[in-house]
Amino acid sequence: MESRRIRRLALIILVVLGIVGFVVYAWIPSPVPVEISRVVRGPLRVMIDQQGETRAHDRFIVSSPILGRLLRVQLDDGDAVRKGAIVARIEPVPLTQREREEIHARVEAAEAALRQAKSREARAREDAAQARRERDRAERLAKGGVLSTQLLEQAQNADRTASEELHTSEYGVEVAASDLKAAQAGLVSLDSGAGTPRPLVELHAPISGRVLRVLEKSERVVPPGTSIMVLGMPEKIEVVADVLSTDAVQIQPGDPVLLVGWGGDHPLRARVRLVEPYGFTKVSALGVEEQRVNVISDFVDPPGRLGDGYRVDCEIVIWSAPDVLKAPLGSIFRRGQGWSTFAVEGDRARIRDVQIGHRNETEVEILKGLTEGTELIVYPSNEVRDGIRVRRE
Repeated sequence: MESRRIRRLALIILVVLGIVGFVVYAWIPSPVPVEISRVVRGPLRVMIDQQGETRAHDRFIVSSPILGRLLRVQLDDGDAVRKGAIVARIEPVPLTQREREEIHARVEAAEAALRQAKSREARAREDAAQARRERDRAERLAKGGVLSTQLLEQAQNADRTASEELHTSEYGVEVAASDLKAAQAGLVSLDSGAGTPRPLVELHAPISGRVLRVLEKSERVVPPGTSIMVLGMPEKIEVVADVLSTDAVQIQPGDPVLLVGWGGDHPLRARVRLVEPYGFTKVSALGVEEQRVNVISDFVDPPGRLGDGYRVDCEIVIWSAPDVLKAPLGSIFRRGQGWSTFAVEGDRARIRDVQIGHRNETEVEILKGLTEGTELIVYPSNEVRDGIRVRRE
């Protein structure tokens, strides 16, 4: 009897312990599944992505200087032309007194524009010479270890930019001189009396290049200033991308640019030459008005088969470093006035306060609070809190 009572009591105790164990197990929360990533060291680049398009670095618009009948243009898009070649002919029509005065005014305006272009060229030439002297001085100081590599690169970029500006101003003088000739061609209409056959006004190519686009092909009467064709040099092109004005203030001349999505199997390198000093309003696809600024870049790599008006995707690098401590951007979140993350210690999530630096769309620079190799929870759910058990997926 005694042994039977003891066995019954032991069985009751086992059943009670099992029930208690089941209840305790049921109340213990199961580990939360999480995605894990590590803090690593490596390169980091901060970029501004924007669609852009190529365009001829120097494009010239051939316009009608007078009111007259434009004869049919024989050139087609893509045709090669030599400087001074006749690209269009216009038969003048009789002029009124007002039109005569307008012709004289256009000639005077063209003369003033030519003087202005020559003044800009002289200033650009002086700036280029000064930039060359500063570059030579920086290279000598860099060889002696007095000047940092960054300041040397800035001096070299300033020299390249000044040279490009000089080249552009020289073309500006050629354009102004061509416009003056076109305006003076209108004087032909004034030289002919009534009943006297008026000679044809011949329009000449201001450069040696190609016809980018013929705007007026057929014969018709055109008023003064009508654009007839666009000339340029397709082998010398640049890239223009309009970015938000809030992004434009972070871009500096000399910043590297990667061109992707242009149709080739590798990105092309370019470099920012100019951030235009004025903005403009543009309506986005969502109907929102945005202030945008044009950023113009020059090719570093050969543009290949890219021509005028081709679409490219621009990745403008505004900051880069070859070796930083970084973590996935999805593992960092706001907490109060600072930033925090969930680190994994054993099978528990532990909250850590961190100090961050530069960041891009996928990664963030870690300045303080974490060490290399630390495991972090990426995109933590609302179930994750300090001290909770987690399970790696």
